[in-house]
Amino acid sequence: LIGESGCGKTTTGRCIVRAIEPSGGQVLFHRNDGETIDITALDRLTLRSVQRHMGMIFQDPFSSLNPRMTVLESIGEPFVTRNLLTSRRQLEDRVAELLAAVRLDPDYMYRYPHAFSGGQRQRIAIARALALNPQFIVADEPVSALDVSVQAQILSLLKDLQIEHNLTYLFITHNLAVVEYISDRVAVMYVGQIVELGETETLFARPGHPYTEALLSAVPAIETDEKGRRRERILLEGDVADPANVPAGCAFHPRCPYVQAICRREEPPLMNIAPTNEPPHLSRCHFAKELTLQGVNPEKEASSREKPSDIWGNYDKGEST
Repeated sequence: LIGESGCGKTTTGRCIVRAIEPSGGQVLFHRNDGETIDITALDRLTLRSVQRHMGMIFQDPFSSLNPRMTVLESIGEPFVTRNLLTSRRQLEDRVAELLAAVRLDPDYMYRYPHAFSGGQRQRIAIARALALNPQFIVADEPVSALDVSVQAQILSLLKDLQIEHNLTYLFITHNLAVVEYISDRVAVMYVGQIVELGETETLFARPGHPYTEALLSAVPAIETDEKGRRRERILLEGDVADPANVPAGCAFHPRCPYVQAICRREEPPLMNIAPTNEPPHLSRCHFAKELTLQGVNPEKEASSREKPSDIWGNYDKGEST
């Protein structure tokens, strides 16, 4: 889930796990047993049983851990509050397993957060999110507060954990390089609305909304086209719309370089613009099928831009000093 600061990404993530109460709508959670549940309709007791299948990783590892609690207490809190483990030995054994899963020494469980680097704290936060074996984790910009070298380690760890635990992530970020590396599908948000949703490779190569095109144009380009020209940077004019007073019609029309009269009058629906027999590609633009928007050539760009795992190799097992 990508978009500018203040567009509603974090609010969306917290509404999904009901860390804050949604003001309307539905949140449908598809469990592994095939059952679909509307989380917004659950009472507090039933919600608690469903929330154990969800986890959340917060943005700032320096404020998301209680400085007065040891790592054992922070990671073990879900087991204590739900009475899932009967002895301290069981708790220590489970926390040791979780620390090992995030590539940390199990002996760290007796220390306090101030003793760790930012990357180590985020690993602890990830271990806490994994505590109850969730199916789904909201990762709210989990690497934005970290050094670039540590970002690569955390991203590689998240990819490994996804495979090991069969996890689904909602990865909230504004970093397009991270999106391209970790995401299977991308949703683009503007002023609280999803304006585009599609497979990552398709969305990067053939964006279906002018706002997505502008975001992708900000990605540094190494390759040139057949005429030797680099990708053109699109600078949007005007300010982001006020979420409390969204303009009539398309919310993006005051800044859109392709705006037409209908854009000012009618709000476009979120419609499928994908060719027949291709995965859905949704866009909230009246002219999504007519416009030819500038994207990123995934083959050229990927070959010239190393991914975090290529840069750091097996270095993700440790911590930078």
